[in-house]
Amino acid sequence: MTRPRNDTFLRALLREPTPYTPVWIMRQAGRYLPEYNQTRARAGSFMALCRSPDLATEVTLQPLARFALDAAIVFSDILTIPDAMGLGLQFVEGEGPRFERPLREEWEIRNLAPPDPAEHLGYVLDAVAQVRKALAGDIPLIGFSGSPFTLACYMIEGKSGSDFATVKKMLYRRPDLLHHILDINAQAVTSYLNAQIENGAQALMIFDTWGGILSHAAYEQFSLNYMTQIISGLTKVHEGVRVPTIVFTKGGGLWLERIATSGCDAVGLDWTIDIGSARQRVGSRVGLQGNLDPAVMLSSAEVIRSSAADVLASFGAGNGHVFNLGHGVSQFTPPEHVRVLVDAVHELSARYHVS
Repeated sequence: MTRPRNDTFLRALLREPTPYTPVWIMRQAGRYLPEYNQTRARAGSFMALCRSPDLATEVTLQPLARFALDAAIVFSDILTIPDAMGLGLQFVEGEGPRFERPLREEWEIRNLAPPDPAEHLGYVLDAVAQVRKALAGDIPLIGFSGSPFTLACYMIEGKSGSDFATVKKMLYRRPDLLHHILDINAQAVTSYLNAQIENGAQALMIFDTWGGILSHAAYEQFSLNYMTQIISGLTKVHEGVRVPTIVFTKGGGLWLERIATSGCDAVGLDWTIDIGSARQRVGSRVGLQGNLDPAVMLSSAEVIRSSAADVLASFGAGNGHVFNLGHGVSQFTPPEHVRVLVDAVHELSARYHVS
């Protein structure tokens, strides 16, 4: 097994020299693309789209046909694991994800068990394998999962939220129960990500979407410790090739130094952090991914180009930068604006790399 022909993304994660800064976009296969909306309509629902390896492959490849992106990310959802645990995931139009059976009773929590990826999440693994084959060695494929704490937020609340009061009440009143959920989730995420590697994923990303709602002490205890546990259990080399891992905590700027010691190869940054300052704080321990404000993509080509130039200049010369947004691309982003961004990053970043 060899690296893809365009391996700039993998090399940047490992802080190896690249001719330019690679770029991909979180949620790059999504509702801002007309072709995605057409495929989703054919599928009938979001979960039907996720559960069809053929359709998931189709939408994964759609942005690659439009833009010169340096990585693909398999189309799926972070909530596939709790759905496989029997919590009954559904997506309500205009409301987002909901679970029919959220974890509220102690007996439900004690009965929780990690799902077998091959048995319960085979549709994701099949999509990974199909996408990898379809890429034909051109660019790398990213596999992913939600973090144990982020998954727990949905599993306990039953839906998305802002304050996650039920989760925090459990954290302070019954931390033993929350730790049990997080331990099961960590086991599940580890086996799930390793299964994605076996089926063709060449890099991994852990989305800690809600870690930033925690206090300083609680973040390390209830989020970072479990992500560190996962990373220690991941396959680091598959068929002779390194499989790098990215950790992204939205709102995690306070803990960059600690995240950098988790064993990950790169830290994802949201848009609230200056990437140059972040680079000074973590040094050469990890690569950095990010971190343009997604709202910039709603502006103009000129603003997008100048804002991308600012991020590149802030990181400065050298290796270890993967350009991305600080969170997922908005569904209201004009597709041509993504092209402007990708082309600008490729053009403007060459000056920061030794040819």
